Amino acid sequence: MRCPYCGSLDTQVKDSRPTDDSSAIRRRRVCPDCGGRFTTFERVQLRDLIVVKKSGRRVAFDRDKLMRSLSIALRKRPVDPERVERMVNGVVRQLESEGESEIPSARIGELIMQGLKSLDDVAYVRFASVYRDFREARDFNAVIDELKTDPDDDAPKGRAKARS
Repeated sequence: MRCPYCGSLDTQVKDSRPTDDSSAIRRRRVCPDCGGRFTTFERVQLRDLIVVKKSGRRVAFDRDKLMRSLSIALRKRPVDPERVERMVNGVVRQLESEGESEIPSARIGELIMQGLKSLDDVAYVRFASVYRDFREARDFNAVIDELKTDPDDDAPKGRAKARS
């Protein structure tokens, strides 16, 4: 593993342990050249996933890009990071187990929307506003109305919900 500080290829593993949900191995590493310490995560990857964009362009699936998008939607929201990690792990496992290497970006977006709906309503609306490319205030109202009328929405999310 290349050292992120000095670029040396000779790093040493000092500690390895599974993550809390056992979906990855956390490795604490040190660089003998510069003394830098850093952490890496090793995950099982069933297949290489390719995302097919709306334009037809194909790009490699990037879990980190997905996590960055979610962190924006979840900014300043009271959601445990472990729940977000479990949701993303579930989405990735589902994509890998569907049997297709090429996944339309719309499929990924819908799976993330489903996951966010069970995590946090505000993050769901934030993500939807970008994913569905909202142009007007009524677009927000339509998504909020979806949340109000969703029969599966009675699952507890760790806080009281206002009902109209």
